[in-house]
Amino acid sequence: MEIKSVIGLKNGKCYAKAIDNSGLIGKKVSDKIDGSLIGLKGIELEITGGSDTTGFPMRADIPSTSRKRILTNKKSVGIKIEDHGSKIRKTVRGGIIAEDIIQVNFKVIKGDAEKLFPAEQPKEVKEEAKK
Repeated sequence: MEIKSVIGLKNGKCYAKAIDNSGLIGKKVSDKIDGSLIGLKGIELEITGGSDTTGFPMRADIPSTSRKRILTNKKSVGIKIEDHGSKIRKTVRGGIIAEDIIQVNFKVIKGDAEKLFPAEQPKEVKEEAKK
């Protein structure tokens, strides 16, 4: 099954790429992987997060592949608390990649990933393509 991957580069740009999830099953958030596992040779990536088919975000501090309803009082992944001292119960996904994960986020640790992604076209070329 294909999943979406979002790869964040060191210059602040992000690129999306469809990948096969068979090599990622069982990997955890904050694991470092070789880029050749997802078709990007010569770079090293770190898994920073993701979400499942219904949109629940992955959390690194939950060692599971299933959803959990956690009670928390701090701002973190998937949780925004406005009032100081209040607690909220929120459903989140565990930090291990399973079959029902639909998106995985990466960041580049080593290597030059800018060469692997196409450079952005100048505005003049984009305007000509529209006509």
